[in-house]
Amino acid sequence: MRETSKFASYCKRTWPLHLLLLPAFLITLIYQYIPMLGAVIAFKDYKPWVGILDSPWIGLEHFKYLFTFPDSKQVIQNTLIIAFFKQILGVLVPVLFALLLNEVAKTAFKKTIQTLVYMPHFLSWVILGGIFVDVLAVQGGIVNRLLGLFGAEPIFFLGSNDWFRATVVLTDVWKEFGFAAIVFLSALAAVNPNLYEAAEMDGANRWRQTIYITIPAIMPIVVVVATLALGRIMNAGFDQIFNLYNPLVYETGDIIDTFVYRIGLEGGQFSFGTAVGLFKSAIGFVLIITCYRILYKVADYRIF
Repeated sequence: MRETSKFASYCKRTWPLHLLLLPAFLITLIYQYIPMLGAVIAFKDYKPWVGILDSPWIGLEHFKYLFTFPDSKQVIQNTLIIAFFKQILGVLVPVLFALLLNEVAKTAFKKTIQTLVYMPHFLSWVILGGIFVDVLAVQGGIVNRLLGLFGAEPIFFLGSNDWFRATVVLTDVWKEFGFAAIVFLSALAAVNPNLYEAAEMDGANRWRQTIYITIPAIMPIVVVVATLALGRIMNAGFDQIFNLYNPLVYETGDIIDTFVYRIGLEGGQFSFGTAVGLFKSAIGFVLIITCYRILYKVADYRIF
């Protein structure tokens, strides 16, 4: 009885907060969780005109086919390579940028730089894809024009298997490093200024202060961010690659998500596409749990 009264009192005090969260909860439920029920077609020979319930079960046949499909190995390899370099540079570049920006003394200049580098994060890859297609174009692109001034031959950045992966990784880092640096700038703001004053009195210059004070102070958050990034190693960025790639670079640029889109939606192989997506999700889930357990043991990181 007492527990019931406590719960009633709690609900009476917090119902406005629950009401505020209700729209977000319903949207997440409708668009994120209910569609997961459709993943059952990965284990069926799904026919749209028959329906999910009446389509025959075939067990793990689609998953077996996944590992014998000619392009599967290359697609998984592309995903891992692109995602790996994105995650590595996606941590290193924001850390370096945060360290450099932290050394800027003029507040107005510092805020201006922060605003400029944050802006690309809020632009869709639909917009940026069109911009980069023009900027990196072989004929008339700004980058190739600049290379031509130094006597270099034009480079087909978005149509060459030698250049596409590097182009994808670097453009993604350019878009996100400013926004990703926020967490590191926050960590730098929390460093005790007395440590710098004491180091300066001992004769340490700015370089030594950075090495022995700044970097050790932000290293815990760097470890947390880097470890959590490993859990996203199967996400190479569908929206970016879909807007930049073309059949010329399928060999090095086709990732699991674009492969699922082409095979599942464009090719009409809904069950096989779902099986590939489910395989990717299962691997990502295992990686996230593993990374969380590592952080829990090493850095005492807890979600709640």
